Amino acid sequence: MTTLHISLVGRTDLIGEIYRQIRQAILVGKLKAGERLPPTRVLAKSLAVSRSTVTAAYEQLLGEGLATSRIGAATYVSDAAAPRHKSGPATKRASLRTRAVWDTVPVSVAFADRVPFDFRLGVPDIALFPHDAWRQAIVGGMRSEAMHRATYESPAGLRSLREAIVDHIGVSRAVDASADDVMITNGTQQALDIVARAFLEPGDTIAVENPGYGPPRHLFKTLGARVVGVPVDMEGIVVERLPANARVVYVTPSHQFPLGVAMSLSRRRALLAWADAHNATIVEDDYDSEFRFGGRPLEPLQTLDVSGRIIYIGSFSKTMLPALRLGFLVMPPSIRDVIEKAKFVTDWHSSTLVQAALAQFMLSGGFSRHLRRVSKAYRERHEIIRKTVTEDFADVLELVPSSTGLHVAALAANTSVESIAAVAQLAASKGVAVQQLAMFATGAPVRAGIALGYGRIPTTRIRDGLRRLRACFK
Repeated sequence: MTTLHISLVGRTDLIGEIYRQIRQAILVGKLKAGERLPPTRVLAKSLAVSRSTVTAAYEQLLGEGLATSRIGAATYVSDAAAPRHKSGPATKRASLRTRAVWDTVPVSVAFADRVPFDFRLGVPDIALFPHDAWRQAIVGGMRSEAMHRATYESPAGLRSLREAIVDHIGVSRAVDASADDVMITNGTQQALDIVARAFLEPGDTIAVENPGYGPPRHLFKTLGARVVGVPVDMEGIVVERLPANARVVYVTPSHQFPLGVAMSLSRRRALLAWADAHNATIVEDDYDSEFRFGGRPLEPLQTLDVSGRIIYIGSFSKTMLPALRLGFLVMPPSIRDVIEKAKFVTDWHSSTLVQAALAQFMLSGGFSRHLRRVSKAYRERHEIIRKTVTEDFADVLELVPSSTGLHVAALAANTSVESIAAVAQLAASKGVAVQQLAMFATGAPVRAGIALGYGRIPTTRIRDGLRRLRACFK
């Protein structure tokens, strides 16, 4: 008879713990077939529990066929209870088959490390976030009616937040919508996932910008769509190059990612006409155009649309914090039901507490005050980079005109993609993080150049960082 070591320290489910630990010992071969288990009275005494507790655990083992017993006789490990592993700790070694497409999807670790001069794209300055005001909004959210209900909410999101968003984008972006047209999502990525689920069958074609934002491309591929990259020039996506069979076109017209150009009005009209002619849907990702530093902004595609073909997507990841994971989409009334179903089967609804807090933050004026404050800081950073690149990098880089968002791009002058890659690598060794335009390409790189973000780097570090970057060009 083997002496069993069973730990019940800090455990409350005594029967379950005794059962699980004996079961595990059998499955890994520590208790062998035919081996006698300790009598219930003996084991109960050693564990300082009642005999009925041990008896109940043994009955579970008997019920599973892991142990055998006869009336008046001892309990033994069943002959049929062969160990799953010969020895050693329990490990799960089965080679489960997953879809091959996941082998092509990278996991982002872009911001896992910190560098002294960080010009990487896509992250706002956390130091500018109004933490005290947000804490008050969280407290207010806890006191909201939605949190008092403490139940599942509508997949579309809290009405109060949707109304606040409609008021804001109506003024700031001239987006024409009602609260019924808005769906709250967990960031842009989930908004795109919902749209793809609603519109794309496996094998359907979706057109994306090339170069363009990478995560959506991977998302669409994993859902079985055929992803086609379409060239972008200084007026935006080249409409004439769109595949005729594209069911969906994904674009960033207000501040193209990563080139930073704004789609011209003529190109916007051409894209809308193309969508009408091909019965296609356009997804407009307006990810950071809240920050504008000059010139009259062009109206969103959604405002120009008269056919109901535009799905407008916005995010709070750049204006607030990526950690909040809140975004939204504005949909034509004709697809509300389908979009709500797609959100429901994905995760039912986004966090009620965060939605309630953001609604309060927006309705109290806190969001507008925050935008004014951070826009001033980003405007200064944008101007420093624009002026420095224009003056000090004129022989190696040509700045792409842009007066919106949290990054600018610069095209290489008579320099190859490989040479820019070498510059980026050398800069990294000097503590300067920049991203090549080539990394945003679909297929073969089409442009040599770099993108410079200014959301993450403090204003006081920009000039020094650019000096170090300039020294990396031969």
